[in-house]
Amino acid sequence: MYKLRIKFSKHGPIVFIGHLDIMRYFQKAIRRAEVDISYSTGFSPHQIMSFAAPLGVGLCSNGEYFDIGVDALTTAQQVKETLNNQMVEGIEILSVKKLPDDAGNAMASVAAAGYTIHFRNGHEPDFDLFGQLEAYLAQDTIWAIKETKKSTKTFDLKESIYQLAWNETDQTIYMLVNASSGGNIKPSFVMENIYAFCGQTAGEFDFLITREDTYTNTGTEDMPVFVPLDAIGEDY
Repeated sequence: MYKLRIKFSKHGPIVFIGHLDIMRYFQKAIRRAEVDISYSTGFSPHQIMSFAAPLGVGLCSNGEYFDIGVDALTTAQQVKETLNNQMVEGIEILSVKKLPDDAGNAMASVAAAGYTIHFRNGHEPDFDLFGQLEAYLAQDTIWAIKETKKSTKTFDLKESIYQLAWNETDQTIYMLVNASSGGNIKPSFVMENIYAFCGQTAGEFDFLITREDTYTNTGTEDMPVFVPLDAIGEDY
């Protein structure tokens, strides 16, 4: 079995389709494209497929990933073209890479994700948001409260914000944040925390969020080196 990593983008009305439905969509598209995908053994065989970090409903993306196993190799270009021929409007296959045998699966490999935040028309901040971002980031500790179904915990959000940049002219904010299974941070959560620092409350529909890419850490925990998930594979 060979392992392939597939990168795709997601824009338009399709962003309102949930993660589980996207998974089922790709399972059907792969069958229609006649990709020689591998199946698990056992009583109920299923396609060998692993998606990276699920994308929130309503978010666009330029960097989504999933891995599949195939029993025979054609070429990356052929897999890309045959899959794109099956894609609906709003989803495009961007690249196909062959993974080394020892590569971790897409979900387990995710360490961070980069996001660009725009403001919806009519929801632009009516306060000096951009003028306060430097002071926000300069805090030694950024306390935040995270609520789950079972508990509430206070933690240092700054440890999960790896990069924060902004362009006041374009009215955009870029952030690179923790997206690992054990510490995933939503970009909307960071924005809510920034608004609270400014003495404001973020509205539910204030932001248009695009995931720019999804990253793995090729460095260490103390000195991370974040690279896109498709940097691990190779062209073939």
